[in-house]
Amino acid sequence: MTQPASPAQQGQQDARPRPDSSPGTRKSGQTDGGSPLRTLWARADIRTLSLLGVLAALIVVGGITKPDEFLDTRNLQLVLTQSSVIGVVTVGMTFVITSGGIDLSVGAIVALASVWATTVATQEYGFGGILFTSVLVGVGCGLVNGLLIAYGGMVPFIATLAMLASARGLALQITEGRTQVVTVDGILGLGERDSYILGVPPLVLVFAAVTVIGWLVLNRTTFGRRTVAVGGNAEAARLAGIDVRRQRLYLYLLSGLCCGIAAFLLIILSGSGQNTNGNLYELDAIAAAIIGGTLLSGGRGTITGSVLGVLIFTTITNIFALNNLQTDVQQIAKGAIIVAAVLVQRRTASTT
Repeated sequence: MTQPASPAQQGQQDARPRPDSSPGTRKSGQTDGGSPLRTLWARADIRTLSLLGVLAALIVVGGITKPDEFLDTRNLQLVLTQSSVIGVVTVGMTFVITSGGIDLSVGAIVALASVWATTVATQEYGFGGILFTSVLVGVGCGLVNGLLIAYGGMVPFIATLAMLASARGLALQITEGRTQVVTVDGILGLGERDSYILGVPPLVLVFAAVTVIGWLVLNRTTFGRRTVAVGGNAEAARLAGIDVRRQRLYLYLLSGLCCGIAAFLLIILSGSGQNTNGNLYELDAIAAAIIGGTLLSGGRGTITGSVLGVLIFTTITNIFALNNLQTDVQQIAKGAIIVAAVLVQRRTASTT
């Protein structure tokens, strides 16, 4: 008859090294300790590495087809700057999709926030007034979405579709179809090269900050774990003590906040507010999140993958523009990438 292990023996057993379950490790649980590169590869996310490979391939294609124009420092700065606006929106979208929701209104919210923040009355309050109004309008729209979905019981698709139509209509009413030019020097100055920090545009720095904060919140906080839990199984999350309705409200507030920040960046980039701003941002943000590895059904999300998805789409657009290719071909290429990403997701899900 075997004797139960003593507490000391149990502690020794628990302290023993356990097999590493990360992808790419050997079945015995040991990696080649003599090769740091192999260890890094074993711990890395294969999807992220694949996206980096696609981005690197696009850079090579751009460098071959238009070496002087594509590899020019100003063009690379332009690619990063253009990625910043939709990238901030995508960070918020990633949280929403991870929770099992969807937000079709992000582009319209960006448009409404940008035109509301650039009215003559708002510009009288200067830089602070424009920034505050952009963020406030974004959060306000997110609050309406969150209340309708979390406490009103509306399907996210319907609620955000209604917000899309309403926000676009209100933006058109405010502008009366005209472009509102920004006259605040503090805003216009941020778009000039003199404001670059070590060659990096301020918009890119804001995008980087939002990305880092989003990654930390999703991967290192209780809020992020609750978001994944709600997306994986909302009923199980509720039984575990998570207030699912409140969590969903917070997520749409977060999405609205990201839209407000993106609207402010777009005002800096364009120096104006228009009711057509943010056109199709919802599709670009959803597509970037999906090809980055965020499950459309919820339960898994990756900020890093979403950002790489944004960079891939922006680089494709830039390469097509430099080579004077038709927009329809560009849209077909994006569609093919989205389909391929969804098929990869389904295959990955079926093998796990």
